[in-house]
Amino acid sequence: MSRLSLTTTALIAVCTGYLIAPMGMAAVNVAIPALAEDLQANATKVAWLPTLYILASVAFMLPFGKLADNYGRKRIYALGLLLNALSAFMCAIATNIDWILFWRFVQGIAGAMIFSTGVAIITSVTPANKRGAALGLLAAFVYIGLTMAPAIGGWLTELLGWRSVFYFQIPFIIALLIFIKCKLHGEWKNDLHSSFDWIGSLIFATFAFSLVYGLSKLPSALGIFLLLISLVSITSFIVHQSRSKQPLIRVQMFRESRVFSLSLFTSFLMYGSNFAIIFLLSLYLQYIKGFGPAYAGQILLIQALLMAIVAPFAGKLSDRFQPRVIATLGCSIVALGFVLLNQLDTHTSALYIGVSLGVIGLGFGLFSTPNNSAIMGAVKQQEIGVASASMNLSRTIGNLVGMSLVNLMMHFYIGDATFGPETNPALMTTISLALLMSLIFVIVACVASAVRGRQ
Repeated sequence: MSRLSLTTTALIAVCTGYLIAPMGMAAVNVAIPALAEDLQANATKVAWLPTLYILASVAFMLPFGKLADNYGRKRIYALGLLLNALSAFMCAIATNIDWILFWRFVQGIAGAMIFSTGVAIITSVTPANKRGAALGLLAAFVYIGLTMAPAIGGWLTELLGWRSVFYFQIPFIIALLIFIKCKLHGEWKNDLHSSFDWIGSLIFATFAFSLVYGLSKLPSALGIFLLLISLVSITSFIVHQSRSKQPLIRVQMFRESRVFSLSLFTSFLMYGSNFAIIFLLSLYLQYIKGFGPAYAGQILLIQALLMAIVAPFAGKLSDRFQPRVIATLGCSIVALGFVLLNQLDTHTSALYIGVSLGVIGLGFGLFSTPNNSAIMGAVKQQEIGVASASMNLSRTIGNLVGMSLVNLMMHFYIGDATFGPETNPALMTTISLALLMSLIFVIVACVASAVRGRQ
């Protein structure tokens, strides 16, 4: 198989997976009100639906990045798709919220397997001078999935019920697995097999779990204690990785490359600002504005639609110009979008929300691909698997921290009450505070992106 045909086949396999996985993840957000009503789930448990997915992704991203380097990136990627289909099926047949929460966690593990390997596969088979364009196409498919997800989730929920949101992705995953088996020949892994760092994996998982659960329990003594454990765990992880002969991630990479470290930090802030917003705006549009799931989904798709349109062009620009310049411009436009959204109140029109989300989508489309290209171009060839996992880890930790802080706000203002007209004032307060937090994150990201240096 020629390089061109191999690259094309790999792009089809990975882009399709990157289309399906975020679609299945994000479509659930629109179905949450119907799911919560059917299963009588309170606000606290509802907030854990997106959080547990991200928590599992964070805890398992680095281990699977390392396992993929050792045992094969295509193998881990395909197993992740299979696990994603299984967990979606189990969520669809669930009869209580706790069962869904468990399988959403499993689905997050599957997401870690998919997203920690996809970029590494593309980077392995794509020439360096075409990497930006390939990653731009990959980002476009992610955003197309995110674009379609709210609308599809809304339509399915209205027509067939919330369970269909989980069912619909399964046949697509099965078809993709058949394509990978029949068409994507070869495997990509390191020539030298390195031992797996089980201790480092356990320490990092402890950090992720104690951080998320600790934030949800603030301001109690238990919450403070768990946050202290998370601080000790991440410090121990860094020390352990710096001394390990076969680390999950070579922490010296962060000191060796200012571009690598600041690009990851910028990614963390940008995704931390954005992930919880779609979840909250879905609640806002359906509970406070009274819109149906389908109409709410159509409004929410605007952001991802702009991201999908802009990302491929941003990828090509990053092949010609410094990624830092394009990414920083994108950060600045996202900041403008959040300035607009911070004016949100109970009387804000759907048009205003759509325009604000469009501005954020335009900025994110300009930011994401150049930033990803900068990360992958700043490491050695034998470390692209770990770099891919690190890139996705910065994104998912950002998502996790942002969503965990929103969890804390919802717990503080709404608590264990079920959503209804009486909780709308508290929900509006939570949304306003979360939007302000997001704006602060993006402003800091603009500065970090601007000073990262030349690649």
